[in-house]
Amino acid sequence: MTLTAALSACSGGSGAPGSAGGGSGDAAAPAVPAPAIKISPATGSAKVRPDKTVVVTAANGQLEEVTVQVGGETIEGDFDATRTKWTSKQPLKPSSRYTVSARATGEGGPATATSRFTTLKPKVGLEVVDVTPGIKGETVGVGMPIMVRFNAPVQDKAAVEQALEVDAEKPVKGAWRWIDDKFVIYRTAKYWPAHQKVKFTAHLTGVKAGQDTYGVEDHSTTIKIGAAWISSVSTRTHMMVVRRDGKVVKTMKISAGKATTREYTTTSGIHLTMERGNPVTMISPGKKEGDPGYYKEVVNHAVRISNSGEYVHGAPWSVGSQGRANVSHGCINAHPNDAKWYYDNYHRGDVVKIVGTDRALEWNNGWGFWQMPFSKWQQGSALES
Repeated sequence: MTLTAALSACSGGSGAPGSAGGGSGDAAAPAVPAPAIKISPATGSAKVRPDKTVVVTAANGQLEEVTVQVGGETIEGDFDATRTKWTSKQPLKPSSRYTVSARATGEGGPATATSRFTTLKPKVGLEVVDVTPGIKGETVGVGMPIMVRFNAPVQDKAAVEQALEVDAEKPVKGAWRWIDDKFVIYRTAKYWPAHQKVKFTAHLTGVKAGQDTYGVEDHSTTIKIGAAWISSVSTRTHMMVVRRDGKVVKTMKISAGKATTREYTTTSGIHLTMERGNPVTMISPGKKEGDPGYYKEVVNHAVRISNSGEYVHGAPWSVGSQGRANVSHGCINAHPNDAKWYYDNYHRGDVVKIVGTDRALEWNNGWGFWQMPFSKWQQGSALES
């Protein structure tokens, strides 16, 4: 009996539940749980706001892979330093169905999780309806701004402006200025460096622009900046000098506004060429036929430089005054041959600097944006204040 009791005691060993053990090392280890993956938005979520981010976390392990897809497109995101959290980098597309797949590993083995959710349809979908310049194949001048119009009012201008990207091959400082709730303009501090491409992208998708207003699609435009065509006009010497990349390529005798009234005074300042026409019919503003001072002239090879009726154009009737006197209604008159040459070499956004009169070009007269100091221009940005 004594021997049997001794054997029975030895057979219990350290494997008996709750025993203190005898140092043999064969105790059952507690089970290690598999990684727990959590996905937000949770599966089945509907009307998710596009400005929300997708967040995936893992407990008891690390995330190996996270895939977020919408309509065949994969959404980018970043892991944190410990790879226990993944966050999407971009807003979500409105009115879309998303699928999130995640895989994690840990001591407790691998784990997977999936979530499917849909984003809300906004009451107002914000889009870009026009970008100037935006004509396919167009080359523009070094003074050219980027003018963007939206289809709906923007309340959160900072959020939308943050989504507007200007990527130049030869970067230069610039800023956006809001003209109204639907119109914003980008102007550089100095003229664009010549001979380059500038890409404008509005990353609008999912951006909250106001109450119940979200961007519904991105917009991208590539702008080709050509040579630096800069013309200098003096109403005192009655000359116009045209430079291309700093080299004089044309000197033209001109006649400017006769300045008998403000209306007939050429504006001084930095103008940009806006459009051209051949022919263009010019009619005295605010007057009808028979009124004193009424005129109606058909001019050839006309290049517009303001909204107040100023052009560089051919004027055979004033050739005798060109180079010596100002006799026009405010336009820059030139010899027909010179006007045709200028018309043929025109690009939107070329610079025309005019000096010599007491009437300054207003910054919002045509594309007179260079008339405003850049420090003041910046104040119209929603991000600068």
